[in-house]
Amino acid sequence: MFEVLTGTGLAASAGLNAYIPLLIVGLLSRFTDLFDLPDTWQWLSNGWVLVIMAALLAVEVVADKVPVLDHINDVLQTAVRPAAGGLAFGAGTSADTVTVSDPGAFVSEGQWLPVVAGIVIALIVHGLKTVARPVINATTGGLGAPVASTAEDATSVAMSLVAILLPALVLVFLVALVFFAGWLWRRRRARRRGRLAAREAGFDV
Repeated sequence: MFEVLTGTGLAASAGLNAYIPLLIVGLLSRFTDLFDLPDTWQWLSNGWVLVIMAALLAVEVVADKVPVLDHINDVLQTAVRPAAGGLAFGAGTSADTVTVSDPGAFVSEGQWLPVVAGIVIALIVHGLKTVARPVINATTGGLGAPVASTAEDATSVAMSLVAILLPALVLVFLVALVFFAGWLWRRRRARRRGRLAAREAGFDV
């Protein structure tokens, strides 16, 4: 159960930032005893892999805080974040899915399920982030982009650490995610009603 919560938390974190959970997992495995990667996931703690992920993280941290550029980054990350979520979920649940030595067993024994679960979780979170950012930019004139991005990065870091150290608290994050999705849906409906009312009043919106 805890392994599933760990994988879920890491995948959700990847939906906010693809590189933070993978980097944290790799660093903790390489330099501490808090997280032990199985043999087929040891590449995540490789020095060169960590350097590359840190460089990619630096690029995303900057790009995600600039209005318009953040939208372009979200589009580009539509494939990257779910993929990272699949890897993070697999690593978090110690799934033997990265190095597939027996493709038949990979399919017949369900070894692909953790990766698919991680992809779906990360894609959902990424989708909420992608929908929320234009709303934040529009209501703040773009000034909210760096604040929202910083909050998302901090949440990704916190969620990754919680998923590894206190996986039971991942349930709290999932409940908060449901409430956020409801708020976002209501906010978007209110904006649509506002634009419709403006058009009916003769204003060009």
